[in-house]
Amino acid sequence: MPKPAASKLLRPKVPSVPGASRRQQYSASTKRALVDVAEELFTENGYAGTSLDAIVAGARVTKGALYHHFSGKQALFEAVFERVEADATKRVTKALKGHRDPWEKALAGLRCFLEVVKQPTYRRVVVQDGPAVLGYERFREQEERSTFSTVLDIVRSALSAGAWDLDEEMVETFSRIFFGAMSSAGEHVASSDDPAAAAVRVETAIGLILAGLRALVESGGGNPTAEDGEAGAELPDGVLDDAIDDDPDLDPDAGEDAADEDGEDGEDPRA
Repeated sequence: MPKPAASKLLRPKVPSVPGASRRQQYSASTKRALVDVAEELFTENGYAGTSLDAIVAGARVTKGALYHHFSGKQALFEAVFERVEADATKRVTKALKGHRDPWEKALAGLRCFLEVVKQPTYRRVVVQDGPAVLGYERFREQEERSTFSTVLDIVRSALSAGAWDLDEEMVETFSRIFFGAMSSAGEHVASSDDPAAAAVRVETAIGLILAGLRALVESGGGNPTAEDGEAGAELPDGVLDDAIDDDPDLDPDAGEDAADEDGEDGEDPRA
């Protein structure tokens, strides 16, 4: 059985809350102590490696007190999960303040998010244990509730800062794509043996994607607005050719050209 965290062995003082009875204040303090200890133990030992006995011992309360506030370990984990996600959202929201340029705001949010996912508590509680303990659907609901609106606001601001004229459905489509990409990137960083190096790679990759998208939005090129049921997204002339010049491996005809050089009409030259 894992030992309760030493830093949580002393029962916290009951803060004075105006308008609340002494009993209400004590109840709130007990609940907070349970969540504090559970967060520390879940981070150190994981969900499976943490027992309710260890949690109540660390919080210096009885199991009866725990069951007064939570139906069991999973409910307590969910409370920890929600608090960790809420704290992450607050950090990202704070990082966005002071940035007027929507693209700079997007990069600031990205950098802050990558700092968050490198933290041991977020890695263990949200990324590693969250999907298994809550179930994938519940996990996605919690994640979306805490962060999707922020992603939507950033994407809407960025895509409306140029020549594109997108309806709300297309804005939400872009937002969900970026939301999924950020979630996947967070999982990649959190599960990496070297989170710091993984975060640098993710920031570089997403930064390049944002730079390319910004160029399209500001120039009006590649407008994805569909008309008459046909997709309207097309790359501006020369963009693909320039990319192929920089990296010949991107040429979709490279494989066919190589085959022609090796043998006439696709025949195996070894025949």
